[in-house]
Amino acid sequence: MTATGGPRDSARAERTRQVLSVVGLALLVGVLVPPLGSWARRYEFVQSIQFCVLAYAVPALLATGAPWKWLRLASGEPLGIGEDGAVSWSSPARFMDRYALRASRRAGHTHIFTWGLVSLAVVIFWRASPVVDALVRHGWLVLIEALTLVASATPVWLAIVESPPVRPSTTRPFRIGVAAVSMWTIWIVAYLNGMSQVSWYSAFHHVPGGLSHVADQEFSAGVMWAISAAVFLPVVFWNLIHWLQSEEDPNDELGRLLRESRIRGTHDASA
Repeated sequence: MTATGGPRDSARAERTRQVLSVVGLALLVGVLVPPLGSWARRYEFVQSIQFCVLAYAVPALLATGAPWKWLRLASGEPLGIGEDGAVSWSSPARFMDRYALRASRRAGHTHIFTWGLVSLAVVIFWRASPVVDALVRHGWLVLIEALTLVASATPVWLAIVESPPVRPSTTRPFRIGVAAVSMWTIWIVAYLNGMSQVSWYSAFHHVPGGLSHVADQEFSAGVMWAISAAVFLPVVFWNLIHWLQSEEDPNDELGRLLRESRIRGTHDASA
């Protein structure tokens, strides 16, 4: 999505991004510390909440919230691109500024496809039975889980949502596909777990009179379905609606493609 309104709309969008950033960081901390951090080692469905927040909600909120400027990862100044492909900044470029430039010069979907596969592999790894059992027995592993899940998912989100100074580097149909495949992957894992007659994770102990392992598994499956749907379905429908409405004018789109071509040509020539 690209803002096209006046200063008031820009200020509103900035406030919205700030709220999303704060919520994302609050969720990141909230699922790692007690009481949720402790409950995640006792109940499977709470552990699933922790996992989904780290794998999906936090990367999505950080990408859409774009806290890069106040995290000192971006200058906050617009990237200047001339008609000849020359690039300039009004202040020294930082990490996310350079990342945005590389994304604008990148052709094709190879980059996002690679990161998508990496993210899916990391997700499946952290839902494997021995790994979840290890998380329950060794609480410090959740810090590694959080780091790998957020780090592998954030580049994917940077390619499917606008996160100033980074703009999506993929077409809308591809963004829909990436979001749908990511959501279906965890849905399949949740379905298999929820329908299993035996507990996948032996480290969770269910005492008589408390929450049974069957109910715990079913709650866990429901949690993973609900959180992943809440994160990915808005991306799917937003891009689908704007794709069908042909948001971009063909002449503007042609001009953008020509400028990107010049940028890539300038980068190749200087390499």
